[in-house]
Amino acid sequence: MGAGPAGLAGAVTASELGLRVALLDLSDRIGGQFYRQPAPALRAAHPERLHHDWKAFADLRGRLEASEVAHLAGHHVWTVERGGDGAEWAVHALTGADGGEGRPVRVRARAVLLATGAYERQLPFPGWTLPGVVGAGGAQAMLKGGLVLPGKRVVVAGSGPLLLAAASSLAEAGAEVPAVIEASGYLGYAHHPRALAANPHKLAEAVTHGSVLLRHRVALHTRSAVTEVHGAERVEAVTVARLDGQWRPVPGTGRRIACDALAVGHGLVPGIELATTLGCATRRTPDGALALVLDARQETSVRGLWAAGEPGGIGGAQLACTEGELAARAIAARLGRKPGPGGRVRQLKSRRTRLRTFAEAMAATHAPGPGWTDWLPDDTEVCRCEEVTAGRIREAVQDYGARDARTVKLLTRAGMGWCQGRTCGTAVSCLAGGAEPPAERRPFATPVPLGVLAAMAPDADQEGADG
Repeated sequence: MGAGPAGLAGAVTASELGLRVALLDLSDRIGGQFYRQPAPALRAAHPERLHHDWKAFADLRGRLEASEVAHLAGHHVWTVERGGDGAEWAVHALTGADGGEGRPVRVRARAVLLATGAYERQLPFPGWTLPGVVGAGGAQAMLKGGLVLPGKRVVVAGSGPLLLAAASSLAEAGAEVPAVIEASGYLGYAHHPRALAANPHKLAEAVTHGSVLLRHRVALHTRSAVTEVHGAERVEAVTVARLDGQWRPVPGTGRRIACDALAVGHGLVPGIELATTLGCATRRTPDGALALVLDARQETSVRGLWAAGEPGGIGGAQLACTEGELAARAIAARLGRKPGPGGRVRQLKSRRTRLRTFAEAMAATHAPGPGWTDWLPDDTEVCRCEEVTAGRIREAVQDYGARDARTVKLLTRAGMGWCQGRTCGTAVSCLAGGAEPPAERRPFATPVPLGVLAAMAPDADQEGADG
């Protein structure tokens, strides 16, 4: 499930090894968020200019077109369940944009590979709900998918390597980027010399982005954060403050930067909702997020269920492709097919170890500091869906004894809205005294109309697959 780098690599490899494959994805086009492309109606002449390592995607796309993979686009998977005999899976999905058609589809398979990607981690601050504030990844999605900019003068802020990529893309596309505001620093990578030495291409990527920023005269401020957004109807300026080692704003260091848009994000959070519903074991990554526990061949703690890419920890497209292929070969071996040359499997494992080591170093370097909640006055809206403020959450903790995100949710409704806590979950949990919210076992990964549940029957549309 998922047609990003991991899902594509897994699907085409499994098909080439002789398995019958169904590739489900919520988008109508392959590529996922990393290789998001403009709609055909926009007639983009050179979409590859908006991407890094387009050749790898072109190769996967060509292999998919030459394969017998059943690509089921516009399929929103809302749950996965094991069949009655324990040897088969049933994947339930809704079709159409945002599942709007409401037509239920059930895909039966002997193995399932989860390649469900990630979503942005957002840490709120005063003014973050103003029009003109978008996610750093969201700004890239607007550019890659719609060929539009979030504004003419865009500040890029938050933490993590995505900031450099977003800022360089925006600058190259014609936006004025007055500054990149990085809450962490880059000296933290010096604590991981082996990871750096084993991944020189990562340094090359950073140099490429840095040269673009230098050419466009974009200032880079580390150990700093946007602590407030100003404006009446939309963004007009931001306040940037220096941070101490715990990410607390240093008094007296705030200064304004005029802008009409802010692209902000503090890294990515693995998308593991389907897996945790099935009881898959999880682990804490160095930046506090929850990721799946995977074995040497990408299998989760639930037999017959594999995962690749970001669900196992944020690591980027190259790692996702490596894990997707490795998982496909493991699935083929489990189902009685030859997994290919043993040397190839060893090569994939070695590459995965090298790339995963760097990913862990990256997560540790850009991990949010506990003092960021000092940015939040009590009237700051934390849960946008239910309009719950930081003050109400603090009241639940201090006056009513809430000690975790779940109890805060019950007392305030924070996290009960349409996004189900994906946007506010980290903030709510931190204000409750924790880190990322704990794994929850939910029967539905996405909203499902009651009529669909009532209409489910044995003769619902079905597809078959080995994996």
